[in-house]
Amino acid sequence: MNYSQTVEYLFATTPSFQAVGADAYKPGLERVAEFCRALGNPQDNFLTIHVAGTNGKGSTSHMLASILQHAGYRVGLFTSPHLKDFRERMRVDGQMISEQRVVEFVAHHRERMQSLGLSFFEMTTAMAFDFFAASDVEVAVIETGLGGRLDATNIITPVLSVVTNIGLDHTDLLGDTLQQVAREKAGIIKPGVAVVVGERSDEYNSVFEERAREMSSRLIYAEQEIKLLDQQSVADGQVFEIERCRDAHRFRVQVDLAGEYQRHNVLTVAAAADYLDRHTALTISRRAFLDGMATAAASTSLAGRWQRLSNDPLLICDTGHNAHGVRYVAEQLQALVAEHPHLYCILGFARDKQIDEVLKMFPTEAHYIFTQASTPRALEAETLAEKGHRAGLCGEVQISVKQALERARELANREDAIFIGGSNYVVAEIL
Repeated sequence: MNYSQTVEYLFATTPSFQAVGADAYKPGLERVAEFCRALGNPQDNFLTIHVAGTNGKGSTSHMLASILQHAGYRVGLFTSPHLKDFRERMRVDGQMISEQRVVEFVAHHRERMQSLGLSFFEMTTAMAFDFFAASDVEVAVIETGLGGRLDATNIITPVLSVVTNIGLDHTDLLGDTLQQVAREKAGIIKPGVAVVVGERSDEYNSVFEERAREMSSRLIYAEQEIKLLDQQSVADGQVFEIERCRDAHRFRVQVDLAGEYQRHNVLTVAAAADYLDRHTALTISRRAFLDGMATAAASTSLAGRWQRLSNDPLLICDTGHNAHGVRYVAEQLQALVAEHPHLYCILGFARDKQIDEVLKMFPTEAHYIFTQASTPRALEAETLAEKGHRAGLCGEVQISVKQALERARELANREDAIFIGGSNYVVAEIL
């Protein structure tokens, strides 16, 4: 099989959450652990940093990988889902795994993967570990796929765990309260391994504190370690002024990522980098931290986070897709309403998302173009429009993402703004 045939085989034979949703979820670590043993436990050949959370874990993972690259390490980065190419999920020093390596891995291990009944994500996780070990990676940043406790990535023993935040998402699998979701995410905390929690909340702090006590692990709240003093937008990203609380040292941090919500991720990453430098075998200089942050998106090819695609009219896309993430996006959409004569929002969601409350967060002043991505998981555009109208969102329906963008460009003047979001699938089709 060639590369395209191999990827098609993987999606057809081992259904992915990206394609079919909850039906692809196989909780438990036994299958992936057994497969990795057969591979020689490649995940034990390098240091790891484990990142979980409802939102922000992708940005956080990319920032940490960029910092470590600038610190001189050979760095693996495992994230999901991908937007355009399956190979985006695993990179070494910013470079995707080769098509040939994907083909060879699947050809060599296909029978064993089938006999074990591996899920798509379990297979992908093991492939990444094998790729990193063969590439002489020194440290890898590993993002969980879903939850944490029973996530396939949780067979690693990292030098640091990171939980960005807790919100309600995938409630059918992780629980329908913040405490239940937090308990699943806290499952990545290993005995004696410190954990950085990005966003505190009285609703779930106790869950992490209890788990940390059980594991004899140090619990670090990023907001208690790093203080945000100022945040400003610049032409190619943002500038943050932050203060390290332990010594009142101030940093002027430039980041090549837009999105006001990145302030939470910046504090999380700063706290994590400080811990790694002071308490692990990894050395991160001030210059490596600042240079890594300044080139986080460029060094790791991060896309889809409040990404500006064009001007005249302004065209922005963002992959925020749950209530917790959309809340931050909606704040910036309100700013676009104030700054531009008209705002056109292209929205599409997955059918398994609880979006009634999410839709109420979007500004009613915008004109909406409801659409659906070309995936079986997509919510029908007409159904989305009905839900949108009940939430006070007025607009129209376009059956495909391409047609929705063409319609928005037809309606918008040079001074207007267009936003594209609601799901990874919609953004992926635009990119």
